[in-house]
Amino acid sequence: DSVYEGYQSPFSERYASPAMQGLFSQAHRARLFRRLWHILAQSERELGLNITQEQVEELGLHTEDVDFEVIAGYEKQLRHDVMAHLKTYAALCPKAAPIIHLGATSCYVTDNADVLIMRDALSLIRQRLAGVARALANQADKHKALPVLAFTHFQPAQPTTLGKRLCLYLQ
Repeated sequence: DSVYEGYQSPFSERYASPAMQGLFSQAHRARLFRRLWHILAQSERELGLNITQEQVEELGLHTEDVDFEVIAGYEKQLRHDVMAHLKTYAALCPKAAPIIHLGATSCYVTDNADVLIMRDALSLIRQRLAGVARALANQADKHKALPVLAFTHFQPAQPTTLGKRLCLYLQ
């Protein structure tokens, strides 16, 4: 497993799932850059710009081929992250090189990639929260009549049921 395939921080290593680490990885973000450039070229071709189908297809063939050593070399030379990715992609797509990023700003790939990552991360969280909600609802139903002592301000209070307390957690 490459260092680029997972997001790395003390928190992610301890608490994030492999799926979430993958979404925030450098490799996933770089592949999104390339998919966005491919989509840009397709759209510009459809709008009538001088872009050939061959150029669009060449871009599509290399969206997954990411070489971080080459990117690091370009970034050291250019001191620009997006240009380093662009030059690396262009080297794999010589016919499409002149039209990659045509009319776009760096924010086209960085902002859109980040939004896609956040969308997918929130979808993953939503799925997991739905699972937690189902488990709490099942336990609340199972224990709806089990009496327990309620607490307020860390003090024992009136009787309630475990089912009600689980519903409060669910809420």
